[in-house]
Amino acid sequence: MVQTESQAQYRSPLFQMTQTTPTCLWNDSAAIEELTYSIQHGAVGATCNPSIAVSVLKQEMPVWKGRILELAESFPEATEDEIAWMIVEEMSVKAAKLLKPIFDREKGRNGRLSIQTDPRNYRNSGAMLTQAIRFSRLAPNMIVKIAATRAGIIAIEEATYRGISINATVSFTLPQAIAVAEAVERGLKHREAEGLDISTMGPVCTIMVGRLDDWLKVLLDKKNLSVDPGYLEWAGVAVFKKAYKIFRERGYRLRLLSAAFRNHMHWSEFIGGDVVISPPCSWQRRYNASDIEVISRIDTPVDAKIVDTLLSKFPDFECAYTEGGLTHEEFDTFGSTGRTLRQFISACAEMNGMVRDIILPNPDLE
Repeated sequence: MVQTESQAQYRSPLFQMTQTTPTCLWNDSAAIEELTYSIQHGAVGATCNPSIAVSVLKQEMPVWKGRILELAESFPEATEDEIAWMIVEEMSVKAAKLLKPIFDREKGRNGRLSIQTDPRNYRNSGAMLTQAIRFSRLAPNMIVKIAATRAGIIAIEEATYRGISINATVSFTLPQAIAVAEAVERGLKHREAEGLDISTMGPVCTIMVGRLDDWLKVLLDKKNLSVDPGYLEWAGVAVFKKAYKIFRERGYRLRLLSAAFRNHMHWSEFIGGDVVISPPCSWQRRYNASDIEVISRIDTPVDAKIVDTLLSKFPDFECAYTEGGLTHEEFDTFGSTGRTLRQFISACAEMNGMVRDIILPNPDLE
Protein backbone atom coordinates (compact mmCIF):
# COMPACT_ATOMS: atom_id res chain seq x y z
CA MET A 1 0.00 0.00 0.00
CA VAL A 2 1.32 3.43 -0.94
CA GLN A 3 1.45 5.89 1.94
CA THR A 4 -0.10 9.29 1.49
CA GLU A 5 1.91 12.38 2.42
CA SER A 6 -0.31 12.82 5.48
CA GLN A 7 0.28 9.23 6.63
CA ALA A 8 4.04 9.59 6.16
CA GLN A 9 3.97 12.82 8.15
CA TYR A 10 2.31 11.24 11.18
CA ARG A 11 4.69 8.28 11.13
CA SER A 12 7.85 10.37 10.86
CA PRO A 13 10.30 10.11 13.78
CA LEU A 14 10.31 13.86 14.39
CA PHE A 15 6.52 14.01 14.54
CA GLN A 16 6.49 11.05 16.91
CA MET A 17 9.03 12.83 19.12
CA THR A 18 6.96 16.01 19.30
CA GLN A 19 3.80 14.08 20.16
CA THR A 20 5.18 11.57 22.69
CA THR A 21 7.97 13.44 24.52
CA PRO A 22 8.56 16.95 25.93
CA THR A 23 11.22 17.56 23.27
CA CYS A 24 10.35 20.35 20.83
CA LEU A 25 11.32 20.80 17.20
CA TRP A 26 12.29 24.18 15.73
CA ASN A 27 13.31 24.67 12.12
CA ASP A 28 16.79 26.11 11.59
CA SER A 29 15.67 28.29 8.68
CA ALA A 30 13.18 31.00 7.80
CA ALA A 31 12.65 29.72 4.25
CA ILE A 32 8.89 29.40 3.85
CA GLU A 33 8.90 26.07 2.00
CA GLU A 34 11.23 24.50 4.56
CA LEU A 35 9.34 25.94 7.52
CA THR A 36 6.05 24.66 6.10
CA TYR A 37 7.49 21.14 5.86
CA SER A 38 8.87 21.39 9.37
CA ILE A 39 5.57 22.58 10.88
CA GLN A 40 3.83 19.66 9.18
CA HIS A 41 6.21 17.38 11.07
CA GLY A 42 5.66 18.98 14.45
CA ALA A 43 7.89 22.07 14.48
CA VAL A 44 6.86 24.90 16.81
CA GLY A 45 9.59 27.46 16.09
CA ALA A 46 12.16 28.66 13.58
CA THR A 47 15.25 30.83 13.28
CA CYS A 48 17.00 33.39 11.10
CA ASN A 49 20.56 34.72 11.11
CA PRO A 50 22.86 36.23 8.44
CA SER A 51 23.97 32.81 7.19
CA ILE A 52 20.37 31.62 6.99
CA ALA A 53 19.32 34.87 5.30
CA VAL A 54 21.93 34.29 2.59
CA SER A 55 20.64 30.76 2.08
CA VAL A 56 17.02 31.95 1.90
CA LEU A 57 17.92 34.68 -0.61
CA LYS A 58 19.57 32.07 -2.81
CA GLN A 59 16.50 29.81 -2.60
CA GLU A 60 13.91 32.56 -2.94
CA MET A 61 15.64 35.23 -5.04
CA PRO A 62 12.70 35.59 -7.46
CA VAL A 63 10.62 36.54 -4.42
CA TRP A 64 13.13 38.97 -2.88
CA LYS A 65 14.79 40.64 -5.88
CA GLY A 66 11.86 42.94 -6.58
CA ARG A 67 11.53 43.80 -2.91
CA ILE A 68 15.21 44.76 -2.69
CA LEU A 69 14.75 47.10 -5.64
CA GLU A 70 11.65 48.60 -4.00
CA LEU A 71 13.54 49.26 -0.78
CA ALA A 72 16.45 50.82 -2.68
CA GLU A 73 14.01 53.19 -4.39
CA SER A 74 12.12 53.99 -1.20
CA PHE A 75 15.32 54.64 0.77
CA PRO A 76 17.69 56.24 -1.76
CA GLU A 77 20.34 57.02 0.86
CA ALA A 78 20.28 53.60 2.54
CA THR A 79 23.47 51.56 2.46
CA GLU A 80 23.59 48.03 1.13
CA ASP A 81 23.98 46.89 4.73
CA GLU A 82 20.86 48.76 5.84
CA ILE A 83 18.82 47.31 2.99
CA ALA A 84 20.14 43.83 3.76
CA TRP A 85 18.96 44.09 7.36
CA MET A 86 15.56 45.36 6.20
CA ILE A 87 15.31 42.13 4.21
CA VAL A 88 16.33 40.06 7.26
CA GLU A 89 13.58 41.75 9.24
CA GLU A 90 10.94 41.19 6.55
CA MET A 91 12.06 37.60 6.08
CA SER A 92 11.70 37.01 9.81
CA VAL A 93 8.29 38.68 10.04
CA LYS A 94 7.05 36.58 7.12
CA ALA A 95 8.12 33.37 8.86
CA ALA A 96 6.76 34.58 12.20
CA LYS A 97 3.27 34.79 10.68
CA LEU A 98 3.35 31.05 9.99
CA LEU A 99 4.18 30.41 13.63
CA LYS A 100 1.73 32.86 15.22
CA PRO A 101 -1.10 30.30 15.70
CA ILE A 102 1.32 28.06 17.58
CA PHE A 103 2.49 31.03 19.67
CA ASP A 104 -1.10 31.83 20.62
CA ARG A 105 -1.88 28.21 21.42
CA GLU A 106 1.20 27.71 23.59
CA LYS A 107 1.08 31.13 25.26
CA GLY A 108 4.54 32.23 24.23
CA ARG A 109 6.56 29.15 25.18
CA ASN A 110 6.80 28.14 21.51
CA GLY A 111 5.66 29.50 18.17
CA ARG A 112 8.48 32.00 18.01
CA LEU A 113 10.77 33.16 15.20
CA SER A 114 14.33 33.54 16.42
CA ILE A 115 16.04 36.56 14.83
CA GLN A 116 19.74 37.21 15.39
CA THR A 117 21.31 40.53 16.30
CA ASP A 118 24.20 41.75 14.15
CA PRO A 119 27.21 39.50 14.92
CA ARG A 120 29.57 42.42 14.28
CA ASN A 121 28.34 43.92 17.55
CA TYR A 122 29.57 41.00 19.64
CA ARG A 123 31.72 43.34 21.79
CA ASN A 124 29.05 46.02 22.24
CA SER A 125 26.29 45.21 24.74
CA GLY A 126 24.49 48.51 24.10
CA ALA A 127 24.30 47.92 20.35
CA MET A 128 23.03 44.38 20.85
CA LEU A 129 20.39 45.57 23.31
CA THR A 130 19.22 48.37 21.01
CA GLN A 131 18.79 45.95 18.12
CA ALA A 132 17.13 43.38 20.40
CA ILE A 133 14.52 45.95 21.42
CA ARG A 134 13.82 46.79 17.79
CA PHE A 135 13.59 43.15 16.73
CA SER A 136 11.29 42.25 19.62
CA ARG A 137 8.77 44.79 18.32
CA LEU A 138 8.64 43.41 14.76
CA ALA A 139 6.07 40.79 15.72
CA PRO A 140 4.57 39.55 19.00
CA ASN A 141 6.21 36.15 18.60
CA MET A 142 9.83 37.20 18.10
CA ILE A 143 12.64 35.72 20.18
CA VAL A 144 15.95 37.55 19.82
CA LYS A 145 19.32 35.85 19.42
CA ILE A 146 22.21 37.46 21.29
CA ALA A 147 25.74 36.06 21.19
CA ALA A 148 26.98 34.57 24.48
CA THR A 149 30.08 36.75 24.52
CA ARG A 150 31.25 38.83 27.47
CA ALA A 151 29.20 41.80 26.25
CA GLY A 152 26.36 39.52 25.19
CA ILE A 153 25.80 38.23 28.73
CA ILE A 154 25.26 41.83 29.87
CA ALA A 155 22.81 42.44 27.02
CA ILE A 156 20.94 39.19 27.75
CA GLU A 157 20.25 40.20 31.34
CA GLU A 158 19.00 43.66 30.42
CA ALA A 159 16.93 42.40 27.47
CA THR A 160 15.28 39.81 29.74
CA TYR A 161 14.49 42.49 32.31
CA ARG A 162 12.82 44.48 29.54
CA GLY A 163 10.55 41.56 28.75
CA ILE A 164 12.37 40.34 25.64
CA SER A 165 12.60 36.57 25.20
CA ILE A 166 16.17 35.77 24.23
CA ASN A 167 17.92 32.91 22.51
CA ALA A 168 21.60 32.88 23.44
CA THR A 169 23.68 31.95 20.39
CA VAL A 170 27.40 31.54 19.58
CA SER A 171 27.37 29.26 22.63
CA PHE A 172 29.26 25.97 22.88
CA THR A 173 30.27 25.43 26.49
CA LEU A 174 28.93 24.70 29.94
CA PRO A 175 30.35 27.97 31.36
CA GLN A 176 28.52 29.96 28.67
CA ALA A 177 25.25 28.09 29.25
CA ILE A 178 25.41 28.72 33.00
CA ALA A 179 26.32 32.38 32.50
CA VAL A 180 23.31 32.77 30.19
CA ALA A 181 21.00 31.00 32.64
CA GLU A 182 22.16 33.17 35.53
CA ALA A 183 21.76 36.34 33.45
CA VAL A 184 18.23 35.33 32.46
CA GLU A 185 17.37 34.53 36.08
CA ARG A 186 18.60 37.95 37.20
CA GLY A 187 16.53 39.60 34.50
CA LEU A 188 13.41 37.60 35.38
CA LYS A 189 13.79 38.26 39.11
CA HIS A 190 14.23 41.98 38.41
CA ARG A 191 10.95 41.97 36.47
CA GLU A 192 9.17 39.99 39.18
CA ALA A 193 10.42 42.38 41.88
CA GLU A 194 8.77 45.23 39.97
CA GLY A 195 5.53 43.33 39.44
CA LEU A 196 6.12 42.89 35.71
CA ASP A 197 4.72 39.90 33.83
CA ILE A 198 6.95 37.01 32.79
CA SER A 199 4.21 34.44 32.09
CA THR A 200 4.48 34.53 28.29
CA MET A 201 8.26 34.74 28.00
CA GLY A 202 10.09 31.78 26.47
CA PRO A 203 13.90 32.18 26.70
CA VAL A 204 16.28 29.50 25.45
CA CYS A 205 20.02 28.95 25.45
CA THR A 206 21.55 27.35 22.38
CA ILE A 207 24.50 24.99 22.58
CA MET A 208 26.00 24.62 19.11
CA VAL A 209 27.03 21.04 19.75
CA GLY A 210 28.45 20.31 16.31
CA ARG A 211 30.65 23.38 16.32
CA LEU A 212 32.37 22.23 19.51
CA ASP A 213 33.01 18.90 17.79
CA ASP A 214 34.36 20.78 14.76
CA TRP A 215 36.82 22.76 16.88
CA LEU A 216 38.20 19.69 18.61
CA LYS A 217 38.72 18.08 15.20
CA VAL A 218 40.76 21.14 14.17
CA LEU A 219 42.85 20.77 17.34
CA LEU A 220 43.28 17.06 16.66
CA ASP A 221 45.14 17.93 13.45
CA LYS A 222 46.92 20.98 14.83
CA LYS A 223 48.30 19.07 17.82
CA ASN A 224 48.93 15.81 15.94
CA LEU A 225 46.73 13.94 18.39
CA SER A 226 44.96 10.63 17.97
CA VAL A 227 41.83 9.30 19.65
CA ASP A 228 39.55 6.39 18.93
CA PRO A 229 37.32 7.02 15.91
CA GLY A 230 34.02 8.55 16.86
CA TYR A 231 35.02 9.98 20.22
CA LEU A 232 34.96 13.53 18.95
CA GLU A 233 31.35 13.09 17.85
CA TRP A 234 30.38 12.91 21.53
CA ALA A 235 31.97 16.15 22.77
CA GLY A 236 29.01 18.46 22.18
CA VAL A 237 26.58 15.77 23.36
CA ALA A 238 28.49 15.42 26.65
CA VAL A 239 28.44 19.18 27.27
CA PHE A 240 24.72 19.43 26.43
CA LYS A 241 23.76 16.55 28.73
CA LYS A 242 25.79 17.92 31.62
CA ALA A 243 24.27 21.38 31.14
CA TYR A 244 20.76 19.88 31.04
CA LYS A 245 21.37 18.04 34.33
CA ILE A 246 22.59 21.24 36.00
CA PHE A 247 19.70 23.30 34.59
CA ARG A 248 17.18 20.88 36.10
CA GLU A 249 18.97 20.71 39.46
CA ARG A 250 19.05 24.50 39.76
CA GLY A 251 15.63 25.18 38.34
CA TYR A 252 16.76 27.62 35.66
CA ARG A 253 13.74 28.98 33.81
CA LEU A 254 14.99 28.62 30.27
CA ARG A 255 15.40 25.67 27.96
CA LEU A 256 18.46 24.38 26.21
CA LEU A 257 18.46 24.23 22.41
CA SER A 258 20.62 21.89 20.32
CA ALA A 259 22.00 23.37 17.09
CA ALA A 260 24.78 22.88 14.52
CA PHE A 261 23.96 19.31 13.53
CA ARG A 262 26.73 17.01 12.34
CA ASN A 263 25.28 13.58 13.13
CA HIS A 264 22.02 12.06 14.32
CA MET A 265 23.17 12.02 17.97
CA HIS A 266 22.71 15.80 18.05
CA TRP A 267 19.03 14.89 17.88
CA SER A 268 18.62 11.33 19.12
CA GLU A 269 20.68 11.71 22.31
CA PHE A 270 18.47 14.58 23.52
CA ILE A 271 15.08 12.96 22.94
CA GLY A 272 13.01 12.97 26.11
CA GLY A 273 14.41 16.19 27.51
CA ASP A 274 12.42 19.38 28.01
CA VAL A 275 14.65 20.90 25.34
CA VAL A 276 14.51 22.19 21.78
CA ILE A 277 16.24 20.61 18.83
CA SER A 278 16.71 22.93 15.85
CA PRO A 279 18.03 21.09 12.79
CA PRO A 280 18.10 22.45 9.24
CA CYS A 281 15.35 21.07 7.04
CA SER A 282 17.82 18.82 5.21
CA TRP A 283 18.64 17.08 8.49
CA GLN A 284 14.96 16.79 9.35
CA ARG A 285 14.31 14.99 6.09
CA ARG A 286 17.24 12.70 6.82
CA TYR A 287 15.93 11.91 10.30
CA ASN A 288 12.41 11.33 9.00
CA ALA A 289 13.74 8.87 6.45
CA SER A 290 15.64 6.95 9.13
CA ASP A 291 14.63 4.03 11.31
CA ILE A 292 16.11 5.57 14.47
CA GLU A 293 13.88 4.64 17.39
CA VAL A 294 12.23 7.54 19.19
CA ILE A 295 13.08 6.74 22.81
CA SER A 296 14.25 8.90 25.69
CA ARG A 297 18.05 9.12 25.83
CA ILE A 298 18.57 12.50 27.50
CA ASP A 299 19.43 10.92 30.87
CA THR A 300 21.69 8.23 29.41
CA PRO A 301 25.23 9.37 30.27
CA VAL A 302 27.99 9.55 27.72
CA ASP A 303 30.48 6.71 28.20
CA ALA A 304 32.86 7.79 30.98
CA LYS A 305 35.81 6.45 28.98
CA ILE A 306 34.99 8.82 26.12
CA VAL A 307 34.63 11.81 28.45
CA ASP A 308 37.85 10.98 30.31
CA THR A 309 39.75 10.62 27.03
CA LEU A 310 38.51 13.96 25.76
CA LEU A 311 39.36 15.63 29.06
CA SER A 312 42.88 14.22 29.04
CA LYS A 313 43.62 14.97 25.39
CA PHE A 314 41.92 18.34 24.87
CA PRO A 315 42.31 21.25 27.33
CA ASP A 316 39.64 23.07 25.30
CA PHE A 317 37.17 20.28 26.02
CA GLU A 318 37.99 20.59 29.71
CA CYS A 319 37.22 24.31 29.45
CA ALA A 320 33.94 23.54 27.69
CA TYR A 321 32.86 20.70 30.00
CA THR A 322 33.85 22.12 33.37
CA GLU A 323 31.83 24.68 35.30
CA GLY A 324 34.16 27.65 35.68
CA GLY A 325 36.32 26.34 32.84
CA LEU A 326 36.07 29.73 31.10
CA THR A 327 35.71 33.24 32.48
CA HIS A 328 33.28 35.64 30.84
CA GLU A 329 36.26 37.40 29.27
CA GLU A 330 37.45 34.11 27.77
CA PHE A 331 34.13 33.44 26.04
CA ASP A 332 35.22 35.71 23.17
CA THR A 333 38.57 33.99 22.58
CA PHE A 334 37.39 30.38 22.75
CA GLY A 335 38.14 28.67 19.44
CA SER A 336 34.55 27.84 18.50
CA THR A 337 33.50 31.41 19.23
CA GLY A 338 36.07 32.95 16.91
CA ARG A 339 35.35 30.53 14.09
CA THR A 340 31.57 30.98 14.35
CA LEU A 341 31.60 34.77 14.67
CA ARG A 342 33.90 35.04 11.67
CA GLN A 343 31.51 32.89 9.63
CA PHE A 344 28.48 34.95 10.69
CA ILE A 345 30.32 38.21 9.97
CA SER A 346 31.39 36.89 6.56
CA ALA A 347 27.73 36.08 5.88
CA CYS A 348 26.89 39.74 6.52
CA ALA A 349 29.40 40.70 3.83
CA GLU A 350 27.95 38.09 1.45
CA MET A 351 24.44 39.35 2.12
CA ASN A 352 25.57 42.91 1.34
CA GLY A 353 27.16 41.68 -1.87
CA MET A 354 23.92 40.04 -2.96
CA VAL A 355 22.06 43.31 -2.38
CA ARG A 356 24.78 45.22 -4.26
CA ASP A 357 24.51 42.94 -7.27
CA ILE A 358 20.81 43.81 -7.51
CA ILE A 359 20.85 47.56 -6.93
CA LEU A 360 24.26 48.19 -8.55
CA PRO A 361 24.82 45.50 -11.19
CA ASN A 362 28.35 44.85 -12.36
CA PRO A 363 28.55 46.40 -15.87
CA ASP A 364 31.44 44.09 -16.79
CA LEU A 365 29.08 41.15 -16.58
CA GLU A 366 26.36 42.66 -18.75
